[in-house]
Amino acid sequence: MPLPVPVLPEGVDPAWLPPEAFRPLGSRRTLIRGSGPLVDTVHGEVAEACARFGGSVERDASPEPCDLVLELSGADASEAFTSERADGRTTVRATGGAGLLYGFFHVVRLGEAAFQGERPRQTHRPTLAQRMLDHWDNVAVHPVMGQVERGYSGGSLFWRDGRARGDLERVRVYGRLLAACGINAVAVNNVNVHETEARLLTERIGDVARIADALRPYGISTHLSVTFAAPIVLGGLDTADPLDARVRRWWERATAEVYEAIPDFGGYLVKADSEGRPGPFAYGRSHADGANMLAAALEPYGGTVRWRAFVYDHRQDWRDRSTDRARAAYDHFVPLDGEFAENAVLQVKHGPMDFQVREPVSPLIGAMPNTRLAVEVQATQEYTGQQRHVCWLGPMWSEALRFRPEGTTRVGDLADGLVAVSNAGADPFWTGHPLAQANLYTFGRLAWEPDADPRAVLDDWIRLTFPDAPERLVGGLHAVLDGSWRTYEKYTAPLGVGFMVQPGHHYGPSVDGYEYSPWGTYHFADRDGVGVDRSAATGTGYAAQYAKPWAEVYESPSSCPDELLLFFHHVVYGHMLHSGKTVIQHIYDTHFEGVEEVAAAREVWASLDGLVDPARHARVAERFEEQLRSAREWRDQINSYFFRKSGVPDERGRTLY
Repeated sequence: MPLPVPVLPEGVDPAWLPPEAFRPLGSRRTLIRGSGPLVDTVHGEVAEACARFGGSVERDASPEPCDLVLELSGADASEAFTSERADGRTTVRATGGAGLLYGFFHVVRLGEAAFQGERPRQTHRPTLAQRMLDHWDNVAVHPVMGQVERGYSGGSLFWRDGRARGDLERVRVYGRLLAACGINAVAVNNVNVHETEARLLTERIGDVARIADALRPYGISTHLSVTFAAPIVLGGLDTADPLDARVRRWWERATAEVYEAIPDFGGYLVKADSEGRPGPFAYGRSHADGANMLAAALEPYGGTVRWRAFVYDHRQDWRDRSTDRARAAYDHFVPLDGEFAENAVLQVKHGPMDFQVREPVSPLIGAMPNTRLAVEVQATQEYTGQQRHVCWLGPMWSEALRFRPEGTTRVGDLADGLVAVSNAGADPFWTGHPLAQANLYTFGRLAWEPDADPRAVLDDWIRLTFPDAPERLVGGLHAVLDGSWRTYEKYTAPLGVGFMVQPGHHYGPSVDGYEYSPWGTYHFADRDGVGVDRSAATGTGYAAQYAKPWAEVYESPSSCPDELLLFFHHVVYGHMLHSGKTVIQHIYDTHFEGVEEVAAAREVWASLDGLVDPARHARVAERFEEQLRSAREWRDQINSYFFRKSGVPDERGRTLY
């Protein structure tokens, strides 16, 4: 039987799956072969499209003339599918239900082109097995972080008043959106596990099971963030030592109960010994000891533990220039290579610090060949405008995924999975800023195919989201989004130095906001220069954590890329960049340019009034006013700060305040 398509709640934006996107498929005759839950989902999707646009769909019928065949020929877990068009028929075949589901959405993405001309058979399979979103959602509203930590899109999609939402239809819609761009896993609660979230593991596992039921029809597996101290917090033990037999038995019992409630449960996500979270260091144990304890509890059920490598000293002395937060993940984890269980995945931030607008790729990626690694990025724009600014991150993620740590294999081919901190919430537009939907869509597509052209993916998002858009709208949207990441970089922290933000909430400029703090996020600006010396010769030695050729490239200011110069080196203001500008003039120029580019993008958006629905246009226009105000504030504070530090005037004679 076909599974009904989830009903979009009134007033909620359809994002990249508006009904019109299904017109090319729904107006034709479709034959579906095979059985299983995900085939039922596909059948329901096609039936809904046909009911709307006049086509027809049959299940397991004789091979009569038809336009589209969707065929499941096996019963495995494969996500791969083949597609071809010959003799006037488009055919998608898969050996697993998930593959057929992704093949169906592939046809939707192609639109009318799926039914034109001839197409040779092509095999499509995801490069990365797990393509996951981490929701930093609190079950109950937290007094400091609110409903969603680092959330800029309203409340949680999953939780309300300490329990799962009563109506989870929108969660079903969300699962559909995620499947359409290739995402297959979701962690439903905050990695900073508070007491209420901790109880999801035991007495409230039924709430998690209800969410899993809502996501399952679209091939989304459910994961849970857990606290390492759960045996103490929930089990009444006096220890969480991973080598203590009582602790291991507690986790085994708790995990068995989880799988009794959710047989296809994906596994645990853990933040340990990080920013005050409990972990194995308290017992003199390693992170491999901690991860392997949980891996052993999950192994009988095929589950995975995802262990975050975000471990560093957040109480360091700002006077000590030899201590370097950027070194921490490599120093902690490389000695443990080969010690992690097969079903333990080390989750590594794509950069060594914390989702800044510009960082080098973490040296940990590529340095642990005997350990499964997942790369973590941040779709929620904590340090990139918090979804009040347009900042499409596809090019940044693509650069990281294409990076070759040892000069050969790309990051996207080294990783087991790609994970993003989610940017979605209960906001009617899902992502606060309607154009931030492009980040979520792009993440899913790059997780499926890390070497995809992000700009082609952006064009797919535009065409799906606005299926009847005139060329002026398509061109305007592309102009506003493409380049927005580099625009944001221009008017914020320069040349990779990072963290010139307001402490705590991280929005808006505060050049010295973290400069004398214990968090290890410094720029060391003085009267002569700026930047962090991370060279092996005279600095913290961080540059030497990279393999050749990158260790040599980053070691010297003369070979270090301009955009990362201040991340790796402390240089004088008169240092000449490869661009031919001095550091100080680059700072002045880019901050003026960034504001000008935001103003130009705002005008482009204003010109699109009448080509998009009024609510969307008004929301984006309002956000552009804030972005322009904030960009001017960044420009004036950054330029004034460095003028006062350096005493060097702008060579173009502009006012620097």
